[in-house]
Amino acid sequence: MPIALLALAIGAFGIGTTEFVIMGLLPEVAGDFDVSIPTAGFLVTGYALGVMVGAPLMTALGTKISRKRMLMLLMGLFVVGNLLSAVAPSFGVMAMGRIVASFAHGAFFGIGSVVAADLVAPEKKAGAISMMFTGLTIANVVGVPLGTSIGQSLGWRTTFFLVAALGVIGLAGIAKLVPEIPKPEGVHLIHELAAFRNAQVLLAMAMTVLGFGGVFAAITYISPMMTEVAGFADSSVTWLLVLFGLGMVGGNLVGGRFADRAMMRMLYVSLGALAVVLAAFTFTAHNKIAAAISIALVGALGFATVAPLQKRVLDHAAGAPTLASAVNIGAFNLGNALSAWLGGLVISAGLGYTAPNWVGAILAGSALALAVLSAALERRDARHIHDGATAEPVRVSTARH
Repeated sequence: MPIALLALAIGAFGIGTTEFVIMGLLPEVAGDFDVSIPTAGFLVTGYALGVMVGAPLMTALGTKISRKRMLMLLMGLFVVGNLLSAVAPSFGVMAMGRIVASFAHGAFFGIGSVVAADLVAPEKKAGAISMMFTGLTIANVVGVPLGTSIGQSLGWRTTFFLVAALGVIGLAGIAKLVPEIPKPEGVHLIHELAAFRNAQVLLAMAMTVLGFGGVFAAITYISPMMTEVAGFADSSVTWLLVLFGLGMVGGNLVGGRFADRAMMRMLYVSLGALAVVLAAFTFTAHNKIAAAISIALVGALGFATVAPLQKRVLDHAAGAPTLASAVNIGAFNLGNALSAWLGGLVISAGLGYTAPNWVGAILAGSALALAVLSAALERRDARHIHDGATAEPVRVSTARH
């Protein structure tokens, strides 16, 4: 594997760290700016909405310049956004910094996947893409817990300075190691947009929003839930996030392995189990051991849906894989934003820090219902095609010889 993939993995590590580390630092940020925990949760919502808007916008812009330069631009945005967050004098400026950083997220993974595949022989493309995404996975096992620990001991601003430094390293690595790849020829945005007329593409993205939203309904408020309800010390949030990250790694591997051989069955099992675990988390959050197990399961079941949903979008978005892939990453973050907002609402309504788990269970259950609907429509369409083929009249030639 070329060393250029290391630069992409470092960028993915930084992006993954800045997205998730804020969850473990919500109490510190809220206290510093004198806002409530639900208000601080808008830092999660704002980032997610920024990814949703930025993914297609920046990907479209990426068709006009070389992919290497686009990746460098995205990492530059990432650095500026995190520096702005680190020096923010007010909560509003902090939120603005998060949004600036979020614009790098979706397009980086969309364009980075194409670059990673172009760097290797055809038979190694999947391995190259997975190596880049390894940075995102490791971020949730190492970067997020370490960033949370540093933020709690040295101040949350230190964490964002360090994440910005990671972005600088990633930017330098891309500039030095990634070869200049010409911009794609003959790319017409209007043709790619036509893929979104496909009902299956839209259903898959809706499943992404609701399914992953279920995960973030619980995880966004994991710090106050574990300290105020389960009785963990503030310092324990770090290793609880490690458990969540390990669950993500395991779930992502299992989901990727079975996405090709039994995609819909994998979605049924993962989304159904996720809904059950989230509903149970409302009660298991009161016991330290049960809460820790629940956190790992939420991470595993939530990320088991990532590969199948991403593949389903690509399968049904013929002719527009890059844009569809980026938009689906935006859909993941729309789910994050929706669930963080709903979780804040139920907490503000006085229902307690465990109430977001019920919100997550409802979202995951809704995603399961859409999966069943999607499969039923697919079977119906297949029957119509089959019936149409068998009903084709047989033409008998009457020509004389």
